Parts: sequence; C-alpha cells; structure tokens
Amino acid sequence: MEVWERVLIDPEAYQQDVHSYIPCTDCHGGHDVPDKHAAHEGMVRDPSIDADASCGECHPDIAPYQEQNLHFNLAGYDTKLYGRSLPENHPLIEEGESYHCNNCHATCGQCHVSQPTSVQGGLLSGHVFERTPSMSRNCTACHGSRVKNEYTGAHEGLSPDVHLRSARMVCTDCHTAGDMHGTDYLDNPHNHRYDGAQSPTCESCHEDVVGVGSGNPYHEAHGTEILSCQVCHSVAYSNCYECHLDQTDEGVPYFQLQDEEIGFYIGRNPLRSPDRPYRFVPLRHVPDFPDLFAFYGDDILNNFDALPTWTYATPHNIQRNTPQTESCESCHGNDDIFLTPDKVRPEELQANASVIVLHAPPMPEDIESLLPGIIVGGEEGAGGTETGGAAPAATPTLNPLDVPPPTSSDPLDAPPVSSDPLDAPPASSSDPLDAPPVSSDPLDTPPATPDPLDAPPSS
Repeated sequence: MEVWERVLIDPEAYQQDVHSYIPCTDCHGGHDVPDKHAAHEGMVRDPSIDADASCGECHPDIAPYQEQNLHFNLAGYDTKLYGRSLPENHPLIEEGESYHCNNCHATCGQCHVSQPTSVQGGLLSGHVFERTPSMSRNCTACHGSRVKNEYTGAHEGLSPDVHLRSARMVCTDCHTAGDMHGTDYLDNPHNHRYDGAQSPTCESCHEDVVGVGSGNPYHEAHGTEILSCQVCHSVAYSNCYECHLDQTDEGVPYFQLQDEEIGFYIGRNPLRSPDRPYRFVPLRHVPDFPDLFAFYGDDILNNFDALPTWTYATPHNIQRNTPQTESCESCHGNDDIFLTPDKVRPEELQANASVIVLHAPPMPEDIESLLPGIIVGGEEGAGGTETGGAAPAATPTLNPLDVPPPTSSDPLDAPPVSSDPLDAPPASSSDPLDAPPVSSDPLDTPPATPDPLDAPPSS
C-alpha cells in the first residue's frame, strides 16, 4: 500500500457510512481550520485506544469491556512471561514489552477501520467502518507467520486447511464477535487464549462423527479423551526458537529469531482439564528462552523452567487425511512424530519434563478385535476377514498409554523427578482424569461397550 493510500479518505464511500455524521474532530481531536499544521495539532491517530470514551456512547454493549479483550490487554503474553519470572522482575518485563509487544494491541479501529499498527496501519476502505474484519488485511496481518501460512498452505508441500480449501471459511466463521470483543467471557476473564472452555470446538460442527457411537472405527477406538482431534488431523507446522529482543544504536527496537523449522510433534497435554481432557496433543515450540529480555536486564526470566517451551497447539492446517491416518503404525511404535527427549534441546529438558513422551505407545495386543478388518502393517487384521458390526468386547489389558516409563540407565529416558500427574494418580487421592471411573463424572464414565484402551490393568 502506498503511503498516501494509508490515510486517504474516500469521500463518496464515507458519506454512506453512519459514522460520517460525526465531525472528525469529535473523535480525532485537532482543529477544523484550513492550515494543515494547525489542523493536526493535538490530533489523536487512533481514538479507539480508549474504546469506552470514543465508541461507548453508541456501543455500550461492547466498548466498556475492552480491557477484558485478549487482543487488547495482551494478557496471554503476561501470563506466560510472568510465569517464567518472579514478581521483582515484572517491571523489567513490562519495559521490554513496551518496546516490542505493545504494537500488537488491537483496538476497535485496527479491526474495523484500518490495518493494525503492527503492519504500519492504513485505512481499509477510505475510512469506511467495516462490520466484519478482513481475514487478509486484519486477522492475518498480525497472525501471519503461523496461522496464515498454515491455513493457506504457504509451507512447501503442505495443503491449505480443508476448511479454506473446501468450505472457503474465514476467521470470523469460527472466531465470533463475542470472542474477539471479550464479551463471551465477562464472568470469567481469560488469562490466555486456551483459558476456560474450548470455543469453538470440532464437535461444534462435527458432533455426529466424533468419539464412541460415531461409526468411525478409529474414532470409536480412541474416544474423546485420549487424543485431541488435531493429533490425527493436523499436519506439520512452524516451530520457532530463541527470540532475541534488542535495539539499534538509534534506539529502534527489533527482534530476531535464531531458528524456525516445520515439524509435527505429539506430546503430553500441558493443559489437561475437564475442558481439555486429552492425554496427547500436538505441541508447538515457542521462542522463549532465558535471555529473551537480556537487553533490559540480567536473569529476568529467572524461573524459566516453571513452564514448558513446547506448548499446547491447535494448528490451523486441518486435513481429513494426514500421514497419521495412513495406518495404525503411523503413530503406534513410531517415535518420529512424538516429542521424545532427543528432540528437545538439553537446556530445555527440565522445563519440558511434563510434556515429553519417552517412547511412542506400542500397538495394542488386541488391535484386531478393536478394529476388525482394518489394515495393520500393510495386511488386513483378523486374517483378512471383515467381521462388521460392533467390535467384540476384549479382555481388559494393560493400557500402553498409562504404562510408566521403563527403568533405564540412559539419562534421556529418566522420568521426571516426581510422578507425572498425567499418568499416575496422586498418592493420597484418586484423580478422576487418570484413575479408573469411580464416580458419575461424565468425563470418567466409560462407553456402553467397554473400551479396552481405557480399561484399568487386569491386576
């Protein structure tokens, strides 16, 4: 976009907008005089930085809640960075954020009038207010390196997300106004994007083909608590390493990534809860590292190992058929796609102890009874005969997903110092997420037909 196009108002188009009845100086300040310099004295570039004052009179159901909007308050940054530090270092983090992060604040105007400041702004349609933000000029202007490249298939050899390729869906088809404005969670303000219940979920549109009762033998076998949908239906995504924050000699802030690679890694769920009960999820490496804020002080992230650098991910590159869905052995026994210790940098092993998988789950011994007629290892199970109908109940066997790490002298195979709460029940009480069902909690109730994958050990 040319410089002049960024600020040129389209008089004819803008006259059709209801906002044209409001004098320019009511929102932007300045003075309604012929002299250019005098007219711009005291002008406010983006009045919606204070949404309640500039937009609240006409939009009282949205504007007053700007501070609860994750796009505006950037609470997700603070949650992760503060979690790696101690309170006495938070002011130094805030100083660094003021130079490198605050341009990511999304105001009302940066979604509905102009492109975001982080991409140097520019009016969308000659100052016409757009009710629905543009996916390319607003949403992915900020969320470009990950979401845009993955969703549009920009990575070599990878297809666009099926929701774009087949349904032409845009961001706002899933991420609604209430989600973007923060009004959907007024009673429970979110501290990061994965806080609270999932919304939207795959089940929002695909409820009839998910889990037990779906008729899909793979979905039947895995249920809804072993794997997130993305484990099977995402493909490789970007992983970034070591974001260096710095300033030039002239005081201009900049950042530089040490490395970025495309890969797909399954690990233990770091956010396991009733809202996200999955044992395994895709994990994405984030570019945090101990010296992230070294320009602003020494040892600022002095509690770095408190949080993993391989984090919960929901890549926007969904496919119906992926390398994981080719066969059972694409995952079972295949360490290549799991976050095993050899894939984690040695200095990050402690931080990621809770999400590392020591080895891929082996093939269940009773796979043929679980999935009759399904091809396993290039041959049809059950002697090449399809039995049809429901899979027969199998004798409960030890679930390989719950087997504790084997004893080994190899330090890479050593389990965390303490028991992994994702696999072992607490010493003093039963964890309904891990223990065999003992209550009416719907997350722990087995299907009508016992699922051998979730059955407790026989002895």
